[in-house]
Amino acid sequence: MPTKTRPVIGVIGNAYRIENRFSVQAVGENNLRAVAEVANALPMMFAGTPDITDIGQVLDLVDGILLTGARANVHPTRFGMEAHARHEPYDNGRDAVALAMIEACVARGVPIFGICRGLQEMNVAFGGSLHPEIREIPGRINHRMPRLESGEIHPDPAVVFADRHEVHLTSNGTFASLLGRETITVNSLHGQGIDIPGERVVIEGIAEDGTIEAIRIADAPSFALGVQWHAEYDPQINPINRTLFQAFGEAVAGRRQRGGVMAAVAPLSTATR
Repeated sequence: MPTKTRPVIGVIGNAYRIENRFSVQAVGENNLRAVAEVANALPMMFAGTPDITDIGQVLDLVDGILLTGARANVHPTRFGMEAHARHEPYDNGRDAVALAMIEACVARGVPIFGICRGLQEMNVAFGGSLHPEIREIPGRINHRMPRLESGEIHPDPAVVFADRHEVHLTSNGTFASLLGRETITVNSLHGQGIDIPGERVVIEGIAEDGTIEAIRIADAPSFALGVQWHAEYDPQINPINRTLFQAFGEAVAGRRQRGGVMAAVAPLSTATR
């Protein structure tokens, strides 16, 4: 009998330098564990470097794509704005791979889940724009991670990734249906955020201050959701994030079982928190 194998989820890499000398591609381990332990899939990192990454071949090998959060902002020239040193760093390589990957995934029906920068990339891929510093918009809160009075990032991950604000979900939307509620509480660790939504970007979650927090791609033949918060941090214990990763995993498994045929998003049981 053939051995039953788990579906494979490709996880995009980020440009990083070790000791300010060695160029590497890196993925946070929380992302890999969320894929393995909650989505029940095998994580496979691929380089966010266009000259060594063939998007078509990657999509032939995987059953879904996870676009993770990252330190770098999406480069402003990708949505018609000028770059500024204070909004660095940028990762042009990841921009090139991610934006093309998103379009290819939606066209092929490959399930895709965008987290933080991933949500922002999904918006840009469909013609939307970003604001480089959401907290500078009148009436918005500071969505960046907590810092000490010295200016250093708070050393305790439990503080950094603690729930910070509510998100109000669209009634009867995909997220509300998956999660079984219309209000959730999430963490917040970003400066950049959606300004103008792309033409196929459907807003399904908004923070108390008006910041866009959850989106889906209209008419996508499979799972194509993005969240602004870091859902990968605690899906093993957080019912909201667990449900999202499980739904992603189910869509990926469904596509694998169909041999690459487009799989639909099927709501899971209600999550409580």
